[in-house]
Amino acid sequence: MMKKLGMVMGIATLLTIFIGMDTALAGRVANRQIRQQRRIHQGIRSGELTRREIRRLERDQFKIQRFKRNAWSDGRLTPRERVRLEHGQNRASRHIYRLKHNDIHR
Repeated sequence: MMKKLGMVMGIATLLTIFIGMDTALAGRVANRQIRQQRRIHQGIRSGELTRREIRRLERDQFKIQRFKRNAWSDGRLTPRERVRLEHGQNRASRHIYRLKHNDIHR
């Protein structure tokens, strides 16, 4: 009886850890999206971005958000989905930097 209880508690602990990892990852992904949006809005306020550049960056953010929503639709993020999501965020971050620093102003 005690052995079964210990095993059930161990499984429950592992499930809690995995759920916590998914939640932490969700927070990390969401926070990065927020930071990227802030960078875009700062570029708009400073005049570093043209309207065309803004549309491109917003489209990148929309694609990332759509992929994230689809990836989480089953309630978890697989390692492959996480890698694709991070790759998309890395790419969007590079786009933001390049467009903000390309010396084209409105």
